[in-house]
Amino acid sequence: MAEGIRPRPRLFTIPAHRAFADALVAGLIRRFGSTDRLALARGVVLVPNNRGALAVQEAFVRASGGALLLPRIVAVGAEDLEGALGAALDPADAVPPLPPAIDPLQRRMILARLVEEERAAAGRPVDAAEAVRLAGDLAHTLDQLIVEEVAPERLAAIDPGEGLSDHWETALRLFRIVLDRWPAERTALGRVDAAQRRVTLLDRQAERWRAMPPAGFVCAAGITDPAPAVARLLRTVAELPHGMVVFANLDLSLPEEEWDALGPHAPDPATGLVRRAIEVHPQFHLKLLLERIGVARGEVARWTDASEHDATATRGKAIANALTPAAFTAKWTRLDAAERRLTGVEAAELATPAQEAQAIALALRGALEEPGRTAALITPDRALARRVAAHCRRWNIDVDDSAGRALAILPAGTLLTAIVEAAAQDFAPMALLTLLKHPLVRAGAQRREWLQGVRRLDRALRGPRPAPSLDGIDRHLRDAPERERDIRARAADWWKGARTLLEPVARVFGDGAATLPGLVAGLREAADLLAGEEAWRGPAGRAAADLLAALEEQAPVGPRRITPAGFVPMLRLLMDEIAIRRPPRDRHPRLAIYGLIEGRLQSADLMILGGLNEGVWPGIPAPDPWLAPRIRAELGLPGLERAIGVAAHDFGQALGAPRVILTRSRRDARSPALASRFWLRLEAMAGERFPRAPHWAAWSHALDHAGAPRPADRPAPLPPRRLRPTSISVTEVDRLKADPFAFYARRILKLMPLDPVDADPSAAWRGTAVHAVLEAWAKEDACDADALLPRALTLLSDPAAHPLLRALWQPRLIAAFEWIAARTLAERAEGRQVLAVEGRGEAELSGIRLNGRFDRIDRMPDGGLGIVDYKTGKAPSVAAVRGGFNLQLGLLGAIAEQGGFADVSGKATAFEYWSLAKKGDAFGAVSSPADPAGKGGRIVTDDFVRAARDSFAEAAARWLTGEEAFVAKLHPEFAPYAEYDQLMRRDEWYGRDR
Repeated sequence: MAEGIRPRPRLFTIPAHRAFADALVAGLIRRFGSTDRLALARGVVLVPNNRGALAVQEAFVRASGGALLLPRIVAVGAEDLEGALGAALDPADAVPPLPPAIDPLQRRMILARLVEEERAAAGRPVDAAEAVRLAGDLAHTLDQLIVEEVAPERLAAIDPGEGLSDHWETALRLFRIVLDRWPAERTALGRVDAAQRRVTLLDRQAERWRAMPPAGFVCAAGITDPAPAVARLLRTVAELPHGMVVFANLDLSLPEEEWDALGPHAPDPATGLVRRAIEVHPQFHLKLLLERIGVARGEVARWTDASEHDATATRGKAIANALTPAAFTAKWTRLDAAERRLTGVEAAELATPAQEAQAIALALRGALEEPGRTAALITPDRALARRVAAHCRRWNIDVDDSAGRALAILPAGTLLTAIVEAAAQDFAPMALLTLLKHPLVRAGAQRREWLQGVRRLDRALRGPRPAPSLDGIDRHLRDAPERERDIRARAADWWKGARTLLEPVARVFGDGAATLPGLVAGLREAADLLAGEEAWRGPAGRAAADLLAALEEQAPVGPRRITPAGFVPMLRLLMDEIAIRRPPRDRHPRLAIYGLIEGRLQSADLMILGGLNEGVWPGIPAPDPWLAPRIRAELGLPGLERAIGVAAHDFGQALGAPRVILTRSRRDARSPALASRFWLRLEAMAGERFPRAPHWAAWSHALDHAGAPRPADRPAPLPPRRLRPTSISVTEVDRLKADPFAFYARRILKLMPLDPVDADPSAAWRGTAVHAVLEAWAKEDACDADALLPRALTLLSDPAAHPLLRALWQPRLIAAFEWIAARTLAERAEGRQVLAVEGRGEAELSGIRLNGRFDRIDRMPDGGLGIVDYKTGKAPSVAAVRGGFNLQLGLLGAIAEQGGFADVSGKATAFEYWSLAKKGDAFGAVSSPADPAGKGGRIVTDDFVRAARDSFAEAAARWLTGEEAFVAKLHPEFAPYAEYDQLMRRDEWYGRDR
């Protein structure tokens, strides 16, 4: 060949309707393995990623029919690129030798420190977690500059000019500063960026092959990355004596007008303006790759070999038509029916993501009914993939998501998160119990005993949050009210041992001068103490251990400002980026679940494309926080929309399987969802021929359909007399009359509602706190008006008091306490004296022991007894009292008149509610359900006790000593509580008989 004349490149494309890996292997075997089996072994096949390498390897196995020496299959996108090709890429005698690549986490921590320092200098400081997040985006942008071979010096030549927001201008200035400082940091370590090393390795390999062509064949297959270094390597491969480049779904039938419209375009000679390229088109990145290789589309030939896993050529034509540029879609109206036909494709539109996952699982399960048939799900929605895998497990089908699962959601990751969350929140009850109940904590033989102790602590911590720290938990368990003393004492015995396991992390996280290495060391020690070897077992455990080790090693070069609270999101961010994948040997032989990257070059008899909603497939391009779109365009970096074009190419490639099912849900977890633009394109092109498949929704619904519902009858249990209580409190009488079933559940079934963990202070809890102040004031201060306010302030200033109580209620309560003190002082001057406070007693009424606790009983000026009930809210209405409810004051008077309260005797002549709620412009008011003359519809004072006795006697005769059933919600207007509504299945029957 004459000097200076380059050989003609050998370029091919495999259309979308053919199974790429199988068609590729068939052609390679025909060309190189038909006469000399060893010729294959001398060859090299370059593929885009490791999953593609596995697909090609499996295609060789399928095609071999027996033993076969495979060529070397290399993923050019692999992190260990030189290891994949061996010494050929980085020989020992290379001049100059390449320095090693910098560790990714080390680079990120250094960049995070630089970001932190520059942001602080600019007066916009960030915490460590935000610095690490920004450093990740910065590293990605830096890699793009390297891959696209854009000199960093070009940034200095860019004039932001007008039209760029202050945010982008600030980000650009910061980016320049960090970019100026980063090379010095990297050089001091004697390292290079991994992306730069990869570019150099690819160029060296291209030079070596040009200088010394390999004896065997070299085939670059399915590589679509248009990076300049990749393009140069592909050009070299295409010109080798036994080299070839095989593209995936390069559309040779796309009209030239449409092909030219894709761009990139040269500036207009007159105006200098550049027409925008159509980067969202699936052929754009392939067109750019061809331009960088230096060849025209006409030089690419169609790969003639096929396989038994191909679809029809008609499908390939329909795919190309559906993905035509938007400006040319008018041609759809002129297409023949054959050019729009989607034979073998079904579209299933489901109501919800859960129903979509179930339909996909049914389709995968159905594929197994045919011997040898394969099926795969491709989706970018990892939540959908997890749901499908979970549904398959109901049939004992273990099909794992090949895209992996984030370490942050696996047990090893959630254990670390739970530890730092608990410590950062100062061992608040919810975070503490989440940690102690984690499945890895005390796993094994000791797990059952451990959980019994955790449940006792759970029971003891219900209600408002105790004081912070482990000491706060100690005080909460020690200083228990009488009714919870036994519960907290049992929990305290177990807590002593559990507490020692948490002390190391509490000590580190409680240190005001905490450092990142110290936080990591404390986290590791806590994980060892709580879970032992279980914390580091399996792939996820090893990944967690490696992350902590790397984080501790690189922490000194990372951000300087770190707080325990900031460590939580930083750890979660780093774990979210670590994907844990199962080894290939553990995957199902006929079923698979792929992400978009993993699904490239894959083939199956049935291909399910799931999650076809806008924002999912294609996803919403993530914004670049460092470079504005205009700046990226000036630098020649890929537009953010190019990812949509790549997703469209993945869609078209997957759509070429023999049988395809498209699925989407009409809504997501939050709101109605829009169909993907790819779905809408197929629908618009095919028109009435768009292949709907409603049977998948019907089957998915039928799988969980339990038949026609049988509504529950209104509960009305009738337990034997011997099981009914013979003693009740005055506060239970209203529940018995308004909702007998709730009384039955509480007293006979012994089902007591529990307060939530870390609950907001309820009205009942607020009332308990107020009563505690008033009780201590009466018993210890003898109702001294001057002592009430100081005592209340002491309660509210207690660190154990809930912050909401101090912030929201303190002004109201102080005003109410002042009113009580003034009112008590005034009535004392009129001859009224406090006789007893917070007492308990009982008396027998209608054959039932009635017990009750009063807030206060006074000796009235006329010698009678005044029953006082403190209310933090409003007093009961007159209508409720006339209806036979809220008669507790009268029942307490009945007990007092029968001598049921110690040191209290006489006739009840006054019944008062002292409400601490606001009335008008002041706090505090006295009201009474009784009136001497019965004014305002109230009960006559002299008849009030008798009316309460009669009402109670009627209730006791009906439900406690009689034979009436305990009907649910008998008087719902007086039964506002809902603790037992689920038990009585209220929503199934309530209102049907009305």
